[in-house]
Amino acid sequence: MNVAIRAMTVDDYPAVTELWRQTEGIGLNESDSEDAVGLFLRRNPGMSAIAVSSSNELLGAVLCGHDGRRGYLHHLAVAPSHRKQGIASHLIAWCFGHLATEMIPKCNVFLLNSNESGASFWQHNGWSPRHDLRVFQKEVAGDST
Repeated sequence: MNVAIRAMTVDDYPAVTELWRQTEGIGLNESDSEDAVGLFLRRNPGMSAIAVSSSNELLGAVLCGHDGRRGYLHHLAVAPSHRKQGIASHLIAWCFGHLATEMIPKCNVFLLNSNESGASFWQHNGWSPRHDLRVFQKEVAGDST
C-alpha cells in the first residue's frame, strides 16, 4: 500500500477526531475541540501529521508541538486495519524531523495509565517511561490561585 505523510490541517479535523474516537486508549476532552486543535496547529505549524492512502483514506494521525525546550506528541493513532505496517513510525519520524529543525532535543508523550497497548508500543519503539515525574493539572480559567 502506498502511504503519504503530510502536515495536518484544521480541514482534517473531522476525519482525525473520528479516528481518535475509535482508538482505544485515547481520551478526548475540551482541549480536543476543533477550535483548540486549530489553535495548536497554528502555534506549531507543519509539525502535526496525518498518513493517507493513495485514495486519500485517513490511516493515521498525530499532534506534535513543543514549548521551546521539549517536544510533545499527542493522540498518535493508526486505523486498526493498517497497524503493524510502519505507519506510526513514519508519523513519528515526520514529527522528529520537524522537532530537530527547531533544535528540540527530547520529546515526551503522555499516556492514560490504563493504556497498556500504548505503553507497550512506545517501549517497543525505544521510549523510556519516567518514574521520577508525576503530572498535575489545574484549570486556568476562573481561578486566581
